[in-house]
Amino acid sequence: MRLRSLFVIALTMLLGISSLVYTPSASALTQIKLTDIGYKECPPELAQGAVTSGTTTAANCFIVTGKAENTSGKSVYDADVFGRIYDANNDSVMQNRTRLGSIPEIPAGVSEFNMRISVPANQPLPLQLKQFKAAGFSGQVRR
Repeated sequence: MRLRSLFVIALTMLLGISSLVYTPSASALTQIKLTDIGYKECPPELAQGAVTSGTTTAANCFIVTGKAENTSGKSVYDADVFGRIYDANNDSVMQNRTRLGSIPEIPAGVSEFNMRISVPANQPLPLQLKQFKAAGFSGQVRR
């Protein structure tokens, strides 16, 4: 019994010391400021056959555009884009959904981004894009 306890203590100490030698790099979540948010209709080759998620309801295709400001000093990967989209009547276009898409890579500094969205065809235009922001990682997320 005593030998087993000594073995567990020695193994714990060995693991503790080895963790000091090898520490994996942290991939902290980095906040990204999004500005100059706008949208335009998709080119015909992207818009053809557009339907809303999970249904066969007709949809309009739009490309959301803007600028992403990355002040971290290094590239940010797999940034999730959050925001709210309303139609001309102030009705939510994407009910109960604030994650709208992602940006694969945002280099340090200010860069342009775009992402495709589908909006039900019965939602009146123009769209109102509000509260857009993004958050990503300093290292690529394994897939």
